[in-house]
Amino acid sequence: MKVLALDTTTREGSVALVEDDRVVDERTGDASRTHAERLPGEIVALADAHHLALSAVDLFAVASGPGSFTGLRIGIATMQGLAFVHRRPLSGIGALDALAQLGSRGAPSGATVAAWMDAHRRQVFAALYRVEDAPLFDRARLVELEGPTVGAPDATLARWRSTVTDGMVFVGDGAVMYADMIARTVPSAKTLAPPALAGAIARLAASRAARGDAAGPARIQPLYVRRSDAEIARDEKLR
Repeated sequence: MKVLALDTTTREGSVALVEDDRVVDERTGDASRTHAERLPGEIVALADAHHLALSAVDLFAVASGPGSFTGLRIGIATMQGLAFVHRRPLSGIGALDALAQLGSRGAPSGATVAAWMDAHRRQVFAALYRVEDAPLFDRARLVELEGPTVGAPDATLARWRSTVTDGMVFVGDGAVMYADMIARTVPSAKTLAPPALAGAIARLAASRAARGDAAGPARIQPLYVRRSDAEIARDEKLR
């Protein structure tokens, strides 16, 4: 199975080609340019580099969020367009799920993995998972202890205090940004730099498709977690 995946949750994002559970190519984007300027060019460039016609892709996959509002809309719309044109399924994968899968690599069963993404405004998008004895990218690999939230990092750590384990792993740009705070609160924690996500998104999508869990393009919805600035401003005017 050939899977083409796109992540636009961060400024640089990434695109990847996975075939039969093997990452053939994964590329981060040019953060100096917007996703609107770079897409679909980055996807086409990757496919051309491997002499792959987009019509030969079996499954498209995209990060569904959380992340940049504009980036999510552009990324999802781009992949929906490709899936519609080529009549292929499209899988939406949570960025925090993908981060946690990568963060769980090498972690023993019972370990705790926290995925933290920078949400700006001194907040993080966060989710918490427990590692199980299952292969990487398998649905059973991670048990979600707390789903996606957004909030101050210190408040998130305080809320998770009872679930902290030795050797806990924090992964993502939010984890790196608040590494000192994490170290003070969870001294035994390991902090991992944010990896490119498109390859993990593709492998998670392939795993789900193998179980018959692949959606039509129209069913993919963005996971924003936080309300947009426009919604917040509207509510403030109504007060």
